[in-house]
Amino acid sequence: MNLQLSGQHALVTGSTAGIGYAIADALAAEGATVTINGRSEQSVQRALQRLRAAHPNASLHGIVADAATADGCAKLTNGAAIDILVNNMGIFEPKAFEDIPDQDWHRFFETNVMSGVRLSRAVLPGMKQRNRGRIVFISSESGICPPAEMVHYGMTKSAQLSIARGLAETCAGTGVTVNSVLPGPTLTEGAKDFLDKLAAEQGKSFDELVQWFFANARPTSLLRRFIDPKEVAAMVAYVCSPLSAATNGAALRVDGGVVRSLI
Repeated sequence: MNLQLSGQHALVTGSTAGIGYAIADALAAEGATVTINGRSEQSVQRALQRLRAAHPNASLHGIVADAATADGCAKLTNGAAIDILVNNMGIFEPKAFEDIPDQDWHRFFETNVMSGVRLSRAVLPGMKQRNRGRIVFISSESGICPPAEMVHYGMTKSAQLSIARGLAETCAGTGVTVNSVLPGPTLTEGAKDFLDKLAAEQGKSFDELVQWFFANARPTSLLRRFIDPKEVAAMVAYVCSPLSAATNGAALRVDGGVVRSLI
């Protein structure tokens, strides 16, 4: 299927690895001009090399900036006409609620929520003026089912859902859409490192830990395995396409069936 993204300029935050990288890869494969973003020159250049090897004819750019800060967001949007914004950058950290200090709550909110607020605020006027554009928030199934092991993370993912829906309301009658995509447990590089460490601590193999995880931590999963980042990216690429014009203000689940509600 041709997603008709040729000539569109996409900015994907936090895209040097994991879900963000997979999204950048999928958009580049569909002919979009893609700007990737990371917080270090080394990570950005490494990701650009991988993308250029996979898509020799793609138009690819990289910006080193911390999207968790106002200055970083300003650097990412300075002078660029952005047709597609994917607010992917985010952090997570399992921690007991009683042990989460105020500074962690502020850090998670600035990183996971305000990054998308600032970037969307910068690009939305231009999208409305051109009467076309796509904004996608990469939320999580944790935004619907907040996890007990990281309440602060779940809070930020719920906030993203509310912001995305509210922004979509402001785009009524235009060619601009704002949606959220909610991945379930996804095997990113960061998740793999965390799971390897947990497996070692529990004296389990990786496969044994995966089996334990879906039996105990995510027993409602219908997939019963970790999601590949490319499976999330496929949904995002479609939502960024002109073909998805009738999908607006939606929370689209790529959660492996973890969330049991019908809507």
